[in-house]
Amino acid sequence: MGSRIKGFKRWIFAGALLVLTVVLSAAFIWRYDILSNALDPKVPFLTYQPPPAPDYGQASAWALRPKDPAGAAPADRPVDIFFVHPTSFDGGRDWNGAIDQPKAARFLSRVVLPNYAGPFDRIGRIFAPRYRQASLYTYLTLRDDARDARRFAYGDVRQAFETYLARYNQGRPFILVGVEQGGLLADRLAREVIAARPDLKKRMVVAYLIETVVPADEHTPNAPLPACERRGETGCLAAWASAEEGNFQDVHELISRSLVWEGDDQLDNLDGRLPLCFNPLLGGASLERAPARMNLGAANATGLEWGARPAFLQRQVSAVCENGLLRTSRPKSNALRDSGSWADRRKVDAFNLFYADIEADARARVATATGRPLAVLEQSP
Repeated sequence: MGSRIKGFKRWIFAGALLVLTVVLSAAFIWRYDILSNALDPKVPFLTYQPPPAPDYGQASAWALRPKDPAGAAPADRPVDIFFVHPTSFDGGRDWNGAIDQPKAARFLSRVVLPNYAGPFDRIGRIFAPRYRQASLYTYLTLRDDARDARRFAYGDVRQAFETYLARYNQGRPFILVGVEQGGLLADRLAREVIAARPDLKKRMVVAYLIETVVPADEHTPNAPLPACERRGETGCLAAWASAEEGNFQDVHELISRSLVWEGDDQLDNLDGRLPLCFNPLLGGASLERAPARMNLGAANATGLEWGARPAFLQRQVSAVCENGLLRTSRPKSNALRDSGSWADRRKVDAFNLFYADIEADARARVATATGRPLAVLEQSP
């Protein structure tokens, strides 16, 4: 009798384990559908009432802004940085998040700014507008409503940039930076506003579009905004979207879900076009593999107070451009490895594999643009 009971228990345990495996497998396969359903506003964008518009004359409309934004720039900050942050708002009832949505604001200040705006803190004065960003849900669907939400977000970013130019820039050179959703919006800003005005085009030191897919064929050497080909070059665009080598799921998501601007304000699929791939380790759009020894310093700055210098981990990853995507090796440190799904991370890692590399690249381009020796900039506190 005892052996029968034990056998029955083993059968029950095996059956329960099988059911659990099936459930977990189904959840993994359909995870985007499950998440999409939870975050879907379930109202057409046409009838949606968005949150109140930001007033960019007020400090509350900026995630980062100098204490005296209309004043003279410090001698050791010869340029300005216009930084457009990535997605930090999940969604739910809203297609676009209010600029003071608590959870989104915490993610922005705790994760995004230390890791992605941080590399520019010693380069120039940073202007980072809050804007009514399209929700994470708009990256889980290709519905027209989701595209409308992204177009709507661009209106805020353009207004913030126009306010920055009119009130604060005072003719200074500037760097444009956008990350993920911010990169998509900064791409349109660069094409529609900066490239169309010779004075702005001349003052733009460089545009960094980080974790952003843009078509390579729009940034040829003779294009209005050519791709950056070498370190120290100015007036160019550096864009890349990365995926770890061997991670075919991330590659699929990047290619299938990425939308690019077509015409004035249309968002369409790549349709077989190659993305532009800038390699931060090489300082240019190159097919050469950069070994890990060239990695100046990755950083996990999550949770640091603004202005705190993170500890750099050198020689963490190699990087090579393959089929338009920046393929990186697996980081050596566990502190620089992904946790959670593509959606959990909002397409932005809680660390920056190229923190010191981006900082050094920006310094070199600023040195060219301003005529100041790089050593002077490197000694800035």
